[in-house]
Amino acid sequence: MRNRNELVLVAGGAGFIGSHIIDVLLGEGARVVCLDSYLTGRPQNLRHLERESRFDFVEGDIVDPLPTEILRARFTRIFNFACAASPPHYQADPEHTMLTNVVGTRNLLRLAEEKRARFLLSSTSEVYGDPEQHPQREAYRGWVSCTGPRACYDEGKRAAETLTFDYQRAGRADVRVARIFNTYGPRMRPDDGRVVSNVICQALAGDDVTVYGDGSQTRSFCYVSDLVEGLVRLMASGVKDGPVNLGNPVELTVSDLVERVLRLTGSRSRVVHRPLPVDDPRRRRPDISRARERLGGWEPKVALQEGLEATAAWFAGEQGERREQLVEVAAE
Repeated sequence: MRNRNELVLVAGGAGFIGSHIIDVLLGEGARVVCLDSYLTGRPQNLRHLERESRFDFVEGDIVDPLPTEILRARFTRIFNFACAASPPHYQADPEHTMLTNVVGTRNLLRLAEEKRARFLLSSTSEVYGDPEQHPQREAYRGWVSCTGPRACYDEGKRAAETLTFDYQRAGRADVRVARIFNTYGPRMRPDDGRVVSNVICQALAGDDVTVYGDGSQTRSFCYVSDLVEGLVRLMASGVKDGPVNLGNPVELTVSDLVERVLRLTGSRSRVVHRPLPVDDPRRRRPDISRARERLGGWEPKVALQEGLEATAAWFAGEQGERREQLVEVAAE
């Protein structure tokens, strides 16, 4: 249990991963402030905290000057999750995506410097691009298109890492960087365009299940509780000499994932194929040796079947709630 007087800022805390981090921090006894613009975060992810006395919400965009109530607070830790993270969302406004990663990260690093707070950047496996090295290790410099439609996010995160470690080298901030691989679980947005949410939502609705390309491309899926444990351990660790991969090293094809979801849901949805998006990675699997060695033996524990069952149940509840709301609106 941490010091109950500790005050933690979670930027992007209304999002999928950020909201789970907040729950863990509150469980540790910390006081938490969430800063979110609701661009992709959702109020319902924080609804269960409305009566929590140790939680406060501040609406704001980290690209803009930070709100006064944020500047006045005495934070001890700062988590930066404030960026759209799925291709449809970050490509909708690529300029804002890039600025969020560069200007927004600089704003939070300056805050960390002023408050002498430890800073954690949520980076991404996308910094490796469409990798020529497999599995991907932190020392691999990647194969990224700097001009393609994904570059606003991929290069934005690479720039954010550069800024973060520049602050570290200059002695201006105590930093940690996590390179997050594909993560799934409750509180994902059904419209985020990621493969797990897409397939589950389409299967539950009985719609055609969309597979991009021939389905032979691979991904490695980490359940959100495992990822959050890794993030918390990284923030508390002494690892400040480079990024740390956090993800599940179990690799499977997209076609295999689709088959598992169809069996799980009992869906009779057809599988339809669409062209593979530009610069979409062919293979993705983390080498988590560094995390195992430096984070007390951390590694994912939740099996894919268990995680998919929990995620499908959550999305089924979401769809049921939306249907009830539509019925109520129609009756008015």
